Amino acid sequence: MADRWYRTTRRALAVVCLIAAAAVPAGSSAASTTRSAALRVLQMNLCNSGRAGCYTGRSVTAAAEAISAELPDVVSLNEICRDDVAALEGVLANVHTGGAVVSAFTAAGDRPSGSVTQCRNGEPYGIGLLTHLKAASTPYTVRSGIYPTQDVSDPEQRAWVCVHVPRALHACTTHLAATSLTVALAQCHHLLDTVVPAIRRSSGYAPTVLSGDLNLRHDRSPDVRSCMPPDYLRVDDGALQHLMATADVTICCSRSIGMHGATDHPGLLATLTIEGRRPGWTRSHSAGPLPAPCRSAAVDQPAAAGYRTMRATAPLKDTSCTDGRGCGASSARHRATDTMPGSTSSIPSSRPANCSVLRARNLPS
Repeated sequence: MADRWYRTTRRALAVVCLIAAAAVPAGSSAASTTRSAALRVLQMNLCNSGRAGCYTGRSVTAAAEAISAELPDVVSLNEICRDDVAALEGVLANVHTGGAVVSAFTAAGDRPSGSVTQCRNGEPYGIGLLTHLKAASTPYTVRSGIYPTQDVSDPEQRAWVCVHVPRALHACTTHLAATSLTVALAQCHHLLDTVVPAIRRSSGYAPTVLSGDLNLRHDRSPDVRSCMPPDYLRVDDGALQHLMATADVTICCSRSIGMHGATDHPGLLATLTIEGRRPGWTRSHSAGPLPAPCRSAAVDQPAAAGYRTMRATAPLKDTSCTDGRGCGASSARHRATDTMPGSTSSIPSSRPANCSVLRARNLPS
């Protein structure tokens, strides 16, 4: 019974994504093709410097398990050591048959030394990006930098890194300032208003996806949406981690991924579709259902008179505790198991059943 429920939800999700991909205006480039590229993006803050109080020494193992279970195409990593990227690059390569994995790492600056911030083991500390490409011959460029605006009271100087695949995808990650909301907002503006347009001018346009720990929320001031370009969409983990994308990317669904106490942030997984058939990606809707069900995404879309929320219509609603939002909307049984209200199956979950604890630990860092 449990296996039948799982297969049913996977098929239902695939249908939802197909419907979203089909909602393309006539005459667009995507209208002339029967396929759209499907993309799974996994964002994780691993708190693996060895210096912070949230360090457990288990987060890289938990990240490897999440990658193996969720089969993402893009993995964005925050608060990591340089050698963590190499370890997780191998994991991502193993879960995909064929193609190649591009890894990128950028160290955070260290204000006192004028060099880079280091992990306790002496490795450079910073952010990373893993991107699965269709073939080893697929061209790409990596760009990275340190923000010009930093909090002078924080020794860590925040950075950004992007992988640009011509005509296919422009993927970026960052970890914005945790000690000043004003600085974090300025860094967000710099990345989206200055860095991304500059890369487009030099390398050409590609659908853009930014995922990372922005240390900004949508329900506090300053609002993270105030640094979004007017044509961007956004989902979050209910707290500080966000995924933003240009309007030619459809955000089908998203959900939080439990990290089993290995770090102080859940993972954020989003399933996207990109209009038209674009080079560089191996997964398409014709390749079969996606690896795991996820809830329909509440997608922020800026409007002329403010912000409105568009909700994808879907037969699924993930009420599991690790969603991080809407806790308590389902019964205790559904919060403790991976089941949907109305389902007769019950799949025991190893994820924590205390939503308030998980959400409270997702703190600025």
